[in-house]
Amino acid sequence: MAAEEEASRPFAGLSDVSISEDIPVEGDISVPVGPSRTDEEFSTLDEPVKETILRDLRAVGNKFIHVLYPRRSSALLRDWDLWGPLLLCVTLALLLQDGTADSDLEGGPQFAEVFVVVWFGSIIITLNSKLLGGTLSFFQSLCVLGYCILPLTVAMVVCRVVLLAAPGTVSFVVRLVVVTASFGWSTFASTAFLSDSQPANRRALVVYPVFLFYFVIGWMVLTYFPVKNRQP
Repeated sequence: MAAEEEASRPFAGLSDVSISEDIPVEGDISVPVGPSRTDEEFSTLDEPVKETILRDLRAVGNKFIHVLYPRRSSALLRDWDLWGPLLLCVTLALLLQDGTADSDLEGGPQFAEVFVVVWFGSIIITLNSKLLGGTLSFFQSLCVLGYCILPLTVAMVVCRVVLLAAPGTVSFVVRLVVVTASFGWSTFASTAFLSDSQPANRRALVVYPVFLFYFVIGWMVLTYFPVKNRQP
Protein backbone atom coordinates (compact mmCIF):
# COMPACT_ATOMS: atom_id res chain seq x y z
CA MET A 1 0.00 0.00 0.00
CA ALA A 2 2.81 2.36 0.82
CA ALA A 3 4.37 1.64 -2.57
CA GLU A 4 1.15 2.40 -4.42
CA GLU A 5 0.68 5.71 -2.58
CA GLU A 6 4.25 6.66 -3.39
CA ALA A 7 3.75 5.91 -7.11
CA SER A 8 0.57 7.95 -7.41
CA ARG A 9 1.86 10.94 -5.42
CA PRO A 10 3.55 12.75 -8.45
CA PHE A 11 0.18 12.86 -10.29
CA ALA A 12 -1.89 13.93 -7.27
CA GLY A 13 -2.03 17.63 -8.25
CA LEU A 14 -2.94 17.22 -11.91
CA SER A 15 -6.66 17.46 -11.21
CA ASP A 16 -6.25 21.00 -9.93
CA VAL A 17 -4.45 22.24 -13.07
CA SER A 18 -6.55 24.56 -15.27
CA ILE A 19 -5.74 26.56 -18.42
CA SER A 20 -6.20 30.27 -18.07
CA GLU A 21 -8.42 31.95 -20.63
CA ASP A 22 -5.82 34.73 -21.04
CA ILE A 23 -3.32 32.36 -22.67
CA PRO A 24 -3.71 32.55 -26.47
CA VAL A 25 -4.04 29.31 -28.36
CA GLU A 26 -1.93 29.17 -31.52
CA GLY A 27 -3.24 27.89 -34.81
CA ASP A 28 -6.52 28.14 -36.67
CA ILE A 29 -9.00 25.41 -36.04
CA SER A 30 -11.99 27.10 -37.60
CA VAL A 31 -13.88 25.09 -40.18
CA PRO A 32 -14.80 26.91 -43.41
CA VAL A 33 -18.51 27.10 -44.03
CA GLY A 34 -18.54 28.06 -47.71
CA PRO A 35 -17.42 25.92 -50.67
CA SER A 36 -13.72 25.36 -51.23
CA ARG A 37 -11.79 27.55 -53.66
CA THR A 38 -11.05 24.70 -56.02
CA ASP A 39 -14.77 24.22 -56.63
CA GLU A 40 -15.20 27.90 -57.55
CA GLU A 41 -12.23 28.06 -59.91
CA PHE A 42 -13.03 28.13 -63.61
CA SER A 43 -12.39 24.86 -65.42
CA THR A 44 -12.14 24.54 -69.20
CA LEU A 45 -13.62 21.04 -68.91
CA ASP A 46 -17.00 22.58 -68.18
CA GLU A 47 -16.62 25.27 -70.86
CA PRO A 48 -18.77 24.98 -74.00
CA VAL A 49 -16.94 24.08 -77.18
CA LYS A 50 -18.07 27.29 -78.88
CA GLU A 51 -16.55 29.46 -76.14
CA THR A 52 -13.31 27.47 -76.25
CA ILE A 53 -12.98 27.97 -80.00
CA LEU A 54 -13.82 31.67 -79.77
CA ARG A 55 -11.32 32.16 -76.94
CA ASP A 56 -8.57 30.48 -78.97
CA LEU A 57 -9.45 32.54 -82.04
CA ARG A 58 -9.28 35.75 -80.00
CA ALA A 59 -5.86 34.72 -78.66
CA VAL A 60 -4.60 34.03 -82.20
CA GLY A 61 -6.03 37.36 -83.41
CA ASN A 62 -4.30 39.25 -80.60
CA LYS A 63 -0.97 37.70 -81.58
CA PHE A 64 -1.54 38.72 -85.20
CA ILE A 65 -2.10 42.27 -83.98
CA HIS A 66 1.19 42.11 -82.08
CA VAL A 67 2.95 41.12 -85.32
CA LEU A 68 1.24 43.83 -87.37
CA TYR A 69 2.19 46.39 -84.74
CA PRO A 70 5.57 45.04 -83.56
CA ARG A 71 6.86 46.25 -80.25
CA ARG A 72 8.98 44.79 -77.50
CA SER A 73 6.69 42.31 -75.79
CA SER A 74 6.78 38.84 -74.24
CA ALA A 75 3.23 37.94 -75.25
CA LEU A 76 4.25 35.39 -77.88
CA LEU A 77 6.85 33.82 -75.57
CA ARG A 78 4.63 33.67 -72.50
CA ASP A 79 1.41 32.45 -74.16
CA TRP A 80 2.82 30.51 -77.09
CA ASP A 81 0.62 28.37 -79.33
CA LEU A 82 0.97 26.68 -82.71
CA TRP A 83 -2.43 27.47 -84.25
CA GLY A 84 -1.29 30.70 -85.89
CA PRO A 85 1.96 29.28 -87.31
CA LEU A 86 0.09 26.25 -88.66
CA LEU A 87 -2.50 28.46 -90.37
CA LEU A 88 0.14 30.72 -91.91
CA CYS A 89 2.35 27.84 -93.05
CA VAL A 90 -0.55 26.05 -94.72
CA THR A 91 -1.70 29.28 -96.40
CA LEU A 92 1.77 30.14 -97.66
CA ALA A 93 2.38 26.59 -98.85
CA LEU A 94 -0.90 26.52 -100.76
CA LEU A 95 -0.08 29.84 -102.42
CA LEU A 96 3.34 28.53 -103.47
CA GLN A 97 2.14 25.10 -104.52
CA ASP A 98 1.72 25.65 -108.27
CA GLY A 99 4.94 27.62 -108.76
CA THR A 100 7.94 25.61 -109.94
CA ALA A 101 10.58 25.73 -112.62
CA ASP A 102 10.03 22.09 -113.55
CA SER A 103 6.93 21.64 -115.64
CA ASP A 104 6.98 17.87 -115.09
CA LEU A 105 6.17 18.33 -111.40
CA GLU A 106 2.52 18.79 -110.64
CA GLY A 107 2.15 21.31 -107.85
CA GLY A 108 5.87 21.52 -107.11
CA PRO A 109 7.72 20.77 -103.88
CA GLN A 110 7.00 24.14 -102.28
CA PHE A 111 4.27 22.79 -100.02
CA ALA A 112 6.75 20.55 -98.20
CA GLU A 113 9.56 23.10 -98.42
CA VAL A 114 7.67 25.66 -96.34
CA PHE A 115 7.22 23.25 -93.44
CA VAL A 116 10.80 21.97 -93.68
CA VAL A 117 12.20 25.52 -93.66
CA VAL A 118 10.04 26.59 -90.71
CA TRP A 119 10.77 23.54 -88.55
CA PHE A 120 14.46 23.32 -89.43
CA GLY A 121 14.88 27.07 -89.00
CA SER A 122 13.22 26.95 -85.59
CA ILE A 123 15.59 24.19 -84.48
CA ILE A 124 18.66 26.12 -85.64
CA ILE A 125 17.54 29.38 -84.01
CA THR A 126 16.70 27.58 -80.76
CA LEU A 127 20.10 25.85 -80.64
CA ASN A 128 21.84 29.12 -81.43
CA SER A 129 19.93 30.83 -78.62
CA LYS A 130 20.80 28.09 -76.14
CA LEU A 131 24.49 28.24 -77.04
CA LEU A 132 24.47 32.00 -76.52
CA GLY A 133 22.94 31.64 -73.06
CA GLY A 134 19.32 32.40 -73.93
CA THR A 135 16.20 30.93 -72.37
CA LEU A 136 14.27 30.30 -75.60
CA SER A 137 12.55 26.93 -76.00
CA PHE A 138 11.81 25.19 -79.30
CA PHE A 139 8.05 25.76 -79.20
CA GLN A 140 8.50 29.41 -78.25
CA SER A 141 10.84 29.84 -81.20
CA LEU A 142 8.41 28.06 -83.51
CA CYS A 143 5.56 30.25 -82.26
CA VAL A 144 7.42 33.54 -82.78
CA LEU A 145 8.89 32.63 -86.17
CA GLY A 146 5.58 31.19 -87.35
CA TYR A 147 3.49 34.20 -86.38
CA CYS A 148 6.01 36.61 -87.89
CA ILE A 149 5.59 34.94 -91.30
CA LEU A 150 2.36 36.94 -91.56
CA PRO A 151 3.91 39.88 -93.50
CA LEU A 152 5.51 37.50 -96.00
CA THR A 153 2.21 35.65 -96.41
CA VAL A 154 0.49 38.95 -97.17
CA ALA A 155 3.32 39.71 -99.61
CA MET A 156 2.68 36.37 -101.32
CA VAL A 157 -0.97 37.30 -101.86
CA VAL A 158 0.05 40.68 -103.30
CA CYS A 159 2.62 39.05 -105.59
CA ARG A 160 0.05 36.66 -107.01
CA VAL A 161 -2.35 39.52 -107.71
CA VAL A 162 0.42 41.53 -109.39
CA LEU A 163 1.41 38.56 -111.56
CA LEU A 164 -2.17 38.12 -112.68
CA ALA A 165 -2.56 41.82 -113.44
CA ALA A 166 0.65 42.71 -115.28
CA PRO A 167 3.41 40.10 -115.57
CA GLY A 168 6.76 41.51 -116.70
CA THR A 169 9.54 43.81 -115.54
CA VAL A 170 7.21 46.24 -113.79
CA SER A 171 5.60 43.43 -111.82
CA PHE A 172 9.04 42.17 -110.75
CA VAL A 173 9.97 45.60 -109.40
CA VAL A 174 6.70 45.84 -107.52
CA ARG A 175 7.13 42.34 -106.10
CA LEU A 176 10.72 43.12 -105.10
CA VAL A 177 9.64 46.19 -103.15
CA VAL A 178 6.76 44.36 -101.46
CA VAL A 179 8.84 41.31 -100.51
CA THR A 180 11.72 43.45 -99.24
CA ALA A 181 9.40 45.48 -97.02
CA SER A 182 7.72 42.32 -95.71
CA PHE A 183 11.08 40.68 -95.09
CA GLY A 184 12.23 43.65 -93.00
CA TRP A 185 8.90 43.72 -91.17
CA SER A 186 9.10 40.02 -90.27
CA THR A 187 12.72 40.26 -89.13
CA PHE A 188 12.08 43.33 -86.99
CA ALA A 189 8.95 41.86 -85.39
CA SER A 190 10.61 38.55 -84.52
CA THR A 191 13.69 40.17 -83.01
CA ALA A 192 11.45 42.44 -80.93
CA PHE A 193 9.75 39.39 -79.43
CA LEU A 194 12.97 37.40 -78.97
CA SER A 195 15.02 40.20 -77.41
CA ASP A 196 13.92 39.51 -73.82
CA SER A 197 15.04 35.88 -73.98
CA GLN A 198 18.62 36.70 -74.99
CA PRO A 199 21.59 38.19 -73.12
CA ALA A 200 21.89 41.92 -73.80
CA ASN A 201 25.44 41.67 -75.18
CA ARG A 202 24.66 38.81 -77.61
CA ARG A 203 21.41 39.85 -79.23
CA ALA A 204 23.12 40.75 -82.50
CA LEU A 205 24.32 37.14 -82.86
CA VAL A 206 20.73 35.93 -82.54
CA VAL A 207 19.47 38.24 -85.30
CA TYR A 208 21.73 36.68 -87.96
CA PRO A 209 20.02 33.24 -88.21
CA VAL A 210 16.62 34.96 -87.99
CA PHE A 211 17.72 37.15 -90.91
CA LEU A 212 18.66 34.07 -92.95
CA PHE A 213 15.42 32.31 -92.02
CA TYR A 214 13.18 35.06 -93.39
CA PHE A 215 15.52 35.66 -96.31
CA VAL A 216 14.94 32.08 -97.52
CA ILE A 217 11.17 32.44 -97.23
CA GLY A 218 11.28 35.86 -98.88
CA TRP A 219 13.32 34.41 -101.74
CA MET A 220 10.71 31.67 -102.25
CA VAL A 221 8.01 34.34 -102.43
CA LEU A 222 9.97 36.58 -104.80
CA THR A 223 10.94 33.82 -107.23
CA TYR A 224 7.43 32.41 -107.40
CA PHE A 225 6.01 32.24 -110.88
CA PRO A 226 2.87 30.30 -111.83
CA VAL A 227 3.36 27.44 -114.26
CA LYS A 228 1.15 27.52 -117.32
CA ASN A 229 -0.47 24.30 -118.37
CA ARG A 230 1.08 22.93 -121.51
CA GLN A 231 -0.98 21.34 -124.22
CA PRO A 232 0.09 17.72 -124.98
